[in-house]
Amino acid sequence: MIARRAAAQPAARRWAGLGATFAAGLGLATLLVLSGCSADKPPPTPLEAYTPRIAGKQVWAHSLGTPAPHLSVAVVEGRFVLASRGGDVLTLDAATGAESSRVSVRGRIQAGVGADSRFAAVVTDANELVVVDATQERWRVTLPSPVVTAPLVAGGRVFIQAVDRSVSAFDVLDGRKLWSYARAADPLALSQPGVLLPYKDTLLVGVGSRLVGLDPLQGTVRSDSQVASPRGTNEVERLADLVGPAGRVAETVCARAFQVAVTCLNAERASLLWSRNQGGFQGIAADADQVYAADSSDRISVWKRANGDLAWTTERLRNRGLSAPLAAGSTVVFGDAQGWLHFLGRDKGETLLRLSTDGSPIVAPLVRSQITLLAVTRKGGVFAFRPE
Repeated sequence: MIARRAAAQPAARRWAGLGATFAAGLGLATLLVLSGCSADKPPPTPLEAYTPRIAGKQVWAHSLGTPAPHLSVAVVEGRFVLASRGGDVLTLDAATGAESSRVSVRGRIQAGVGADSRFAAVVTDANELVVVDATQERWRVTLPSPVVTAPLVAGGRVFIQAVDRSVSAFDVLDGRKLWSYARAADPLALSQPGVLLPYKDTLLVGVGSRLVGLDPLQGTVRSDSQVASPRGTNEVERLADLVGPAGRVAETVCARAFQVAVTCLNAERASLLWSRNQGGFQGIAADADQVYAADSSDRISVWKRANGDLAWTTERLRNRGLSAPLAAGSTVVFGDAQGWLHFLGRDKGETLLRLSTDGSPIVAPLVRSQITLLAVTRKGGVFAFRPE
């Protein structure tokens, strides 16, 4: 998940496919993805016995095949849009799980999916942005930098955020490049999906530890807010890139700065509301009242959205490899590395329900369409759950 300079020339050659040259003639910064696994990782906290307090069940399942490494599931008008590693872009009916379309693209898919009611966009290992409709591939263009953040399709445009946090816009109909935006590159960049989301008529994008508001038509800067202050004694420790998914409720946008803090801003005024120190790397969730996040050891903390006061915290799921959370009604839901979905009460954090998938890790952010919640596992299982 951390990108860093290559220490030696052979490593630079080996990882050239993931590399990005930030300053020709001033030194090559090659991106290396480091595993978060460790031989001495603490064992997961055993699951406690509990009495279910809400009812819910699996309503359908589908097989995706191997998921794209950086998969985000798009939710569009009662449909889920997903992508497999092998090159398939699938659309599933949220109510029934019926497959309404499947389009195969050339190449292995690295990142996706972004979608609107007509088009879906993914990025391949070859750094190609590919746009499809319900029946066929429409166009593809080669991008100059690696991409791990799902494209955003909105307003007749496809927006791309590269690992170096540059942003580009393309015409969704023909692939014509409309504009690009980039700041001076940091020495290191985080090879993890970032923040790229719309707010009214502004495109919000995480650029390092800053949240930048861009005019989606021209690519010009409308706002630029410092979200977190990097800290540490070396460049790796000072990484504080904003990571997705972020949470947005009305004018409030909340996001995690990698290994530093969870922060909420007023997007209308581009002003900081509050920031709370928390070392973590997964995205967060927010609802009308609260903000939810787990730290790097899977300790869950919940803050009041209005002022950042701590509402509750729990260590019940420590070291279980939690996914980014999903706020859903009276619950907040986390997936874990053993394929469980944990439904916790939003007010106190008690376990209300626990549902299983196929025993493999939840690998994509949880999403929902109305009352149907979707989870995707490393084995390629697509599982839909619904309250009773």
